[in-house]
Amino acid sequence: MSLLERLNEDMKQAMRNKEKDKLTVIRMIKASLQNDAIKFGTDLSDEQELSVLSREVKQRKDSLHEFEKAGREDLVEKIRTELQYVELYMPKQLSEDEVSKIVQETVTETGAKSKADMGKVMAAIMPKVKGKADGALVNKLVQQHLS
Repeated sequence: MSLLERLNEDMKQAMRNKEKDKLTVIRMIKASLQNDAIKFGTDLSDEQELSVLSREVKQRKDSLHEFEKAGREDLVEKIRTELQYVELYMPKQLSEDEVSKIVQETVTETGAKSKADMGKVMAAIMPKVKGKADGALVNKLVQQHLS
């Protein structure tokens, strides 16, 4: 079942169950997917769909951070709920140990020796963990391995 089919089924179910928050999030995801499909002029590949989902997660995490800083607990709860719904459609996330192992392998593959090689390592790692690991975690682990 494709992501769009899954979203349509979940949307119908959310309507039946009168789950307004879930329905709103599903509609936002579908709109983002459709906007990208229009932008590229073709149906999205699985990788492009994953990019859209990753972008949606990142936007919500950024919003969550800002709302927490501002002390807006009413909005914090709303964003947390949205984030949970979006994450249902993401692939299983890698653990920190798994990401660390991938970082170690990539550092060895690229022959990186210092922090000056960080860009080269990040460019090699990100396609491997796209959608399965947070970029900030990857960045932190790469810095630790290169220092």
